[in-house]
Amino acid sequence: MLLHPAQKKVAIDTHRFRVLRCGRRFGKTILLIEEIKAMAVSRPSRIAYIAKNYPQARDIAWDLLCKEMKGAIISTNESRLEMRVSTVEGTESIIFLRGWESIENLLGQAFDLLCLDEVAFMDNFWVNWENVLRPTLTDRHGIAIFASTPNGFNHFYDLCNKELTDIDYKTFHFKTSDNPYISKEEIERARKTLPEEVFVQQYEAEFRKKTGLVYKEFDRKIHLYDELPPEVKSWTYLAGVDFGYQNPAAVLHVYTNGEMFYIDDEWYKKERTDAQIAEYVASYNFKAVYPDPESAGGVEELRRRRVNVREVKKGKDTIVEGIQKIRELLLNQKLKINRRCINLISEFEMYSYEDETDKNSGKSLKEIPLKAYDHGLDAFRYIILTFKPIDAINKRQHEIWDRNRYNLNSTR
Repeated sequence: MLLHPAQKKVAIDTHRFRVLRCGRRFGKTILLIEEIKAMAVSRPSRIAYIAKNYPQARDIAWDLLCKEMKGAIISTNESRLEMRVSTVEGTESIIFLRGWESIENLLGQAFDLLCLDEVAFMDNFWVNWENVLRPTLTDRHGIAIFASTPNGFNHFYDLCNKELTDIDYKTFHFKTSDNPYISKEEIERARKTLPEEVFVQQYEAEFRKKTGLVYKEFDRKIHLYDELPPEVKSWTYLAGVDFGYQNPAAVLHVYTNGEMFYIDDEWYKKERTDAQIAEYVASYNFKAVYPDPESAGGVEELRRRRVNVREVKKGKDTIVEGIQKIRELLLNQKLKINRRCINLISEFEMYSYEDETDKNSGKSLKEIPLKAYDHGLDAFRYIILTFKPIDAINKRQHEIWDRNRYNLNSTR
């Protein structure tokens, strides 16, 4: 396939990590296939194309790849979406097509090239990139290409800004109109018939807030900070814990004086046992810890390590109650989040209701948000619903707990 001029700008760039922000029908998948083809036939390589799900990898990329690699294919395994092709040297390359939902299967492998398609729609992106995919490029000094249309201010927004702090990254921005094969009349028709925010995001690849957001009050300019104020370090130090294994476990480090809350750090990890999570929590001197009460095993592991576990309220009604309390904190600017909490920030910008709204008010008809992008948010909700400032009556109890904790640590 011949690349059009905008695609060529990406193809000739030499940055190790290229990020492609583009409008619909720009030709991002075609560009990725061309990148795969070029490397696969030039030298023996291990390459993975990763779509947002398995059906997309099969229905879009697989057929296109088979067509483009015709003549170089040695063998294919269609059920596994794997292909072996010959190089100009007479050696072999292997190409894997995978869906994001099974990304853990790439653990321990090594690649020369990773191509990620529709990155903005991949759940738990940073956890999987840092813990699963980035290490696969280490041995072979591999490269990666990330392509997507924006989907609100989520992890893809942060990925597009990586070039500001990391010289290995380069971001490209193209509109649908940069594809010369797309009719200008069709684009103008879409501009006139679609809501402005939809057109701007889908066709011009500009970032807009996701519709149906739970926390519309969240604003990076207002609620993020870089350094914890010195006086806050003397406030009560708490942790919220959301257990997980296939889904990430989330631990939030929170300082509060009872009115203001600073979330200063986060810990998001997949495939961690209850014991490993509890060991992490116990390594910090939290005054109190608020864990998911449905994980009896996890709570017990915390107690074994003499962690000051607090009883947490949980249920359908508490979700609505917790959301309202967090909204109030945001509105009153009583909640601040450290910029390094990239997973939690992404959740604030992606946590949403089903797309069902009242035509008159525009309000969601659903009380409970979709069960996605909520691990850190749940951990914070456990704190918000349960925490009470330490008063004179129970201050002595905390002093005793601190002394017992010190004695336990000193005997380890």
